Amino acid sequence: MAKITVEQKEKEILNYMKILDLTREEAEQLWEDDNSEEMTPEQAELTEKAKDLGRHMGESMKQRKPREKVRKVDEEKKMILAEFAESLNGINAEITEVKTETEITFKYGDNVYTVKLTKHRPPKK
Repeated sequence: MAKITVEQKEKEILNYMKILDLTREEAEQLWEDDNSEEMTPEQAELTEKAKDLGRHMGESMKQRKPREKVRKVDEEKKMILAEFAESLNGINAEITEVKTETEITFKYGDNVYTVKLTKHRPPKK
């Protein structure tokens, strides 16, 4: 704990008196309770209760059900890749893999190619 000067202590006590409308004795007692290293019976009881709960700050008592995320199919991209696949068949390319509506892997001659279709968001105004 940092060393508290007499001026800081006096300033805090006067602040307690002003804000909480306490007498000088009550404010001094409050300051002593807040800044003492001694464990009061109330603090000990609260510490035990916290240990008995066995959980950390921010943990929930009940388990949450995982949400099932439904993937949206982009019909426009699907149509574009289908048209592209058709044109690949026209040049005798062998389509080896189609990944959802995002990419097509194909073989043409001795080489393997992958075409990935990316739909960009419209610019913000």
